[in-house]
Amino acid sequence: MPPPEQVDDQQDDRPRAGVLADVSNAMVSLHKEQFGRGPTRARSGFTDGDTLVCTLEDALLPAERALVELGQQDRVQESRMFFQMATRAKFVGAVERIVGRKVRAFSSATDPDAAMVWEIFHLESTDDP
Repeated sequence: MPPPEQVDDQQDDRPRAGVLADVSNAMVSLHKEQFGRGPTRARSGFTDGDTLVCTLEDALLPAERALVELGQQDRVQESRMFFQMATRAKFVGAVERIVGRKVRAFSSATDPDAAMVWEIFHLESTDDP
């Protein structure tokens, strides 16, 4: 079996775009599986050679949207932080399988007013031994 595809600046746009689409699709699937509802739009990209960001739009659950309407954005952010801790291994594992690199750090960010979530992965550098 060939080694997993690695994404770096040396590859042409086609494989890189395919890997990024796979990451976006995996994040949508994981949100659906873990939270019962997935975002309606997702896009992923590298901010540099080692940091991958997936932007998820219309990502809030109906109850979270209701909390936002009540002015309870802090409750949404707090619950999302706990969701991240509880599901970390699934998100990290998916990215490692798709990209073929180890995730060094993972974090989520939520903007309740915009109903957007960002899944952020910092990968081991391809230059690391």
